Amino acid sequence: MSIFDFAAGSDPAFPEDAAVCSRKACRAGASWQLLWNNPKIHTPERRKTWLACGEHREWLEDYLQTRGLWKETLPLDAADGAREQDS
Repeated sequence: MSIFDFAAGSDPAFPEDAAVCSRKACRAGASWQLLWNNPKIHTPERRKTWLACGEHREWLEDYLQTRGLWKETLPLDAADGAREQDS
């Protein structure tokens, strides 16, 4: 751990490989996965994933829905928690 970890607001007790919310500047643990795709650049079956904490789930869903990108929201299982998130 470095001094920059404190500046970024990371919690030293929070595991580095834990799933983190995709909302900008949020470092909370994720409990939801929002599946989406951009039909202009992705094939219809392609799914990108954003992770969300309980506080930011609605905000991120609304962001994706407004742009016509949102497909589905699912709970984040423990097995999915180690999965790398798309940006």
